[in-house]
Amino acid sequence: MLALTSEPASASVFTSASEVRGSYASQVDLELIDRLRADVIAANYRTSDIAALLGDAADASRQRGVATPARRVLDERGASPLGTLVRVFLLGDAVPTAELGVALPSLTTQGAESLGLVKTIDETVRAALSLNPVTLDSSAGQAEWWIISDLDDQLRRGPAKPDHVMGVGGATRSLIAQAPLAASGASLHRVLDLGTGCGIVALQLAHDTPATVVATDISARALMLARANARLNELADRIDFRLGSLFEPVAGEQFDLILSNPPFVITPRDGSAEQYEYRDGGMTGDDLVARVIAEAPEYLVPGGTLLCLANWECPWGVDGLERVREWVLDAPGRERRLAGWVIERDRVDPAQYAETWARDGGARPGTAEFEALMAGWLDDFASRRVLAIGLGSIRILRLEDAASDDVWHAERAGGTMSADAGDGLQQALVCAAQAERLSDTEMAATHWMLGVGITEERLHQPGEEAPRAISLVTERGIARRITADPLLAAAIGACDGDLSLGQIAGALATLLEVDESAATEALVTGFRELVWMGVLAPA
Repeated sequence: MLALTSEPASASVFTSASEVRGSYASQVDLELIDRLRADVIAANYRTSDIAALLGDAADASRQRGVATPARRVLDERGASPLGTLVRVFLLGDAVPTAELGVALPSLTTQGAESLGLVKTIDETVRAALSLNPVTLDSSAGQAEWWIISDLDDQLRRGPAKPDHVMGVGGATRSLIAQAPLAASGASLHRVLDLGTGCGIVALQLAHDTPATVVATDISARALMLARANARLNELADRIDFRLGSLFEPVAGEQFDLILSNPPFVITPRDGSAEQYEYRDGGMTGDDLVARVIAEAPEYLVPGGTLLCLANWECPWGVDGLERVREWVLDAPGRERRLAGWVIERDRVDPAQYAETWARDGGARPGTAEFEALMAGWLDDFASRRVLAIGLGSIRILRLEDAASDDVWHAERAGGTMSADAGDGLQQALVCAAQAERLSDTEMAATHWMLGVGITEERLHQPGEEAPRAISLVTERGIARRITADPLLAAAIGACDGDLSLGQIAGALATLLEVDESAATEALVTGFRELVWMGVLAPA
């Protein structure tokens, strides 16, 4: 959550970060949060224990929004504190007040109601907020959290409210997976979670790095829940929460790493669609993301990185990736030298995009509300002649050499992400930025090393001496299968740091009886591309 308007509606209410922190912290009884933590620990309210209780099949069904198999298992197993918490917070069931009191003996049912976690109806209680155990993988390893957020679509039994605070979704998991938190984590001094929402990215940053963590949001309600989550997971003293729009709360500051999952959803501005703080940036089209990308470099230290998830429009006659390049490299008044890398993971048509977000707000096909939302979205896209919407990530590295040329790379890559994708992608960006600034002669003089986990596959017809096809396969970062000719495959196989590219090209030219200068030129071109894919790095 970053901005619903260009100026935060509550800007005049708060005059300093300390006043902001006091204002929302006072809305949460931190002693009750501590009691809640003790109870969920005692109940073993963790993802692994829940899976063990329900069984893999019922737990998988629950995660798809089908609760009946899980309810049958819990009926068979009888009452337990863990089973009660699963019923209330994961299945959305009403349970007797006394039963929840047994599951939360320290907090008590009254304490849970005071925190806003549940609401009482006659002699039963039902969840008013989500309380989810979450396991996340990052390049630094695995961590488990308890996250308080608003009820998701499966449990809230109605449309979301405009100030809805999301829990941990697929976009957040993707952002954390792509963040460089292992190999580079120890060198991070100051990091920023721009648009923190429920606070999960800030928690992961505090867990995986020793850095000072700043987390911002325009929503005071989101910050209230994020602060509660930090306390619940014993990281409140590691995170500085601040209220405000975009980079206003960190004016004049710089960071080693900025992560942002901004409200990137492209929503009509004519009032035909509900505006949700967690997803709608309050600007026309993709202007909010464009502004984040254009302003971010001023808040990076030399060598610092921005990683931002984004959607971008592809109007008629214009490549959306080219529009992103303009955001990065053509921002007015920009003085920093940058290396930019945009990865388009998917591209969807306007109708598919509109359907996704109409459903996200709670509307269902066949209803008048749904049809009105679809019409509003499609009219909005048509007004800008938008033919498709790109979905992906934008990574910007502020180059340390202020005199160097900018570097830019754009690609479409839909392969799966590895568990350590963050460090693999960051290493590829740093190495590629270095390689792009080398002349062809310097490239040929460089010694190269094969990346981690690269394998080669050769397709042979039985009895054939030469392979019909050679493929390089990598699973680190983004899974890729790269077609290589015999010259490139042989050169890559020789990249152990001992010989320069020029020496390898000369030896292969003799062996294959081809022109050495032509071989060198071809290999320099191929090596430049393979560095972006994480296949090669300077020794």
